[in-house]
Amino acid sequence: MKFSAIRYIGIMMRIKNSLTPLALAITLISVGVYAQDYDIAILNGRVMDPETGFDKVANVGVKDGKIAVITQQDISADEVIQAQGHVVAPGFIDTHSHSSHIPFGQKLQLRDGVTTPLELEIGVYPVSEYYEKMEGRSQTNFGATVSAAGIREKIVNPEYNSTTGSIVQDVFDAKSHEHSHVTMEVQTFVPNSEQVEQISQMVEQGVKEGALGVGVPVGYMSKGATSKEMLSWQKIAADNGMSTFLHGRFSSQMPDTTGVLGFQEMISSVGIYGGGLLIQHIHQQALNKTPEALEMVADARKAGLKVSAEVYPYYQGATIVGADYLVPENYGPNMGRSYEDIIEVETMKPLTKDRYEALVETDPGTSVIFAGISEEGLNDALADPTTLIASDAMPLTISSTGDMAIDWHTSYEDVQGHPRAAGTHAKVLRLTREKNIMPLMTAVSKMTYMPAKFLEENGVKTMNNKGRMQVNKDADITIFDPAGVQDNSTLTAAGLPSTGIPYVLVNGTVVVKDSKVLEGVYPGLAVKSN
Repeated sequence: MKFSAIRYIGIMMRIKNSLTPLALAITLISVGVYAQDYDIAILNGRVMDPETGFDKVANVGVKDGKIAVITQQDISADEVIQAQGHVVAPGFIDTHSHSSHIPFGQKLQLRDGVTTPLELEIGVYPVSEYYEKMEGRSQTNFGATVSAAGIREKIVNPEYNSTTGSIVQDVFDAKSHEHSHVTMEVQTFVPNSEQVEQISQMVEQGVKEGALGVGVPVGYMSKGATSKEMLSWQKIAADNGMSTFLHGRFSSQMPDTTGVLGFQEMISSVGIYGGGLLIQHIHQQALNKTPEALEMVADARKAGLKVSAEVYPYYQGATIVGADYLVPENYGPNMGRSYEDIIEVETMKPLTKDRYEALVETDPGTSVIFAGISEEGLNDALADPTTLIASDAMPLTISSTGDMAIDWHTSYEDVQGHPRAAGTHAKVLRLTREKNIMPLMTAVSKMTYMPAKFLEENGVKTMNNKGRMQVNKDADITIFDPAGVQDNSTLTAAGLPSTGIPYVLVNGTVVVKDSKVLEGVYPGLAVKSN
């Protein structure tokens, strides 16, 4: 309710005459809070806070970009959102997004409830230029690690000059590829001692420029990245109180190159030097050994190591055809798959031996989708109470031209690629509802509080204000219908946005309203380590 000034004064006079001084002070604070107007009032939603376990129907007042009040009393505001029958949750945090700097990628992730997509696995280089280009132009919050891969490409190929900061975009997008002069020599480049030292210095500089840690996609340079480099990256992270973010060296369930062995390589460095480690998409590298890998991660945590793991809700992965782990001698016997389990995105047709060999020879950066873990193994990994949820969102491709879908106005229906770029978080919520794989609060926590807490404990102190529905925390808020939230993206319609997520707020600004992303609204702020 909204109080007039005369009525407010009258109430205060009656209170003053009837209460002790201490009680009067407490009451004045309470009445002052609930009587004021807010920028936004979210009314009658099921407010869920994973950190405290708060789970009640309440009203939320947003003021100046922060959550100002959570109460069951009436509140008023300039803008009112009716949230009956909906969950009011912290905005989803995606620790693994390769499309977080692309307008169309952000648009899809906002429809999926994501307010803070981060590029942590592969990272960016140069770091300072990435942050400068995003400032004031982002609909979501943004942040990235320093890219060991981007730096190694620069060392082996001095002509490499990324115009985006993203080696992913430089490889996938024909225009970026042409302008950046990327060569993919990084995959097999074995540096000498002097070059290893130069790489380390450049990684250290990226951390000083605000990077959120060190991106270690060694799985894309498994025959080039040296042990000395791997050790130095963990040491740099530890010396700065930060984490590395790992795509492990191996994707295999067979000796002598199991995914578990690839994880051990980096966990041992955590044991020696300290710092944190997030193993990204652990299920697609360990495959049917994922339970063993998660048990090892749990044991590492029991031993006091800051190690965690992440999963996305698809048994198919997406990558480039030249990826190390798709070579026949690995993808066949070690991953239990064959050529026809790999789909060329441009044609959406399975590969043959001849087509695979031709693409590797002429265009190793070709976008493909490949089958990995079993669906049963996937669901078990999702349900594990310790795993985080992230998307590994890859840029999508315009079907008619083959160009990367960058422009905000790109049609949802006119793109192809991996559906995880559009549907990851809604799919987890749907699986939670339909298959009862975990409690709803656990699902929300995996997408909000747990990633925020991991980053907070590993050098990103500003994440203390995210992933929580609490007073004075950032008003990154996702409102979804637990009975109707739905992922719609598929292998043949990868850009169809999620539904059942009608409102998304970023730093107290509505960016998704009535299930539409608002054009020209840029409240996203940088997430940096300093």
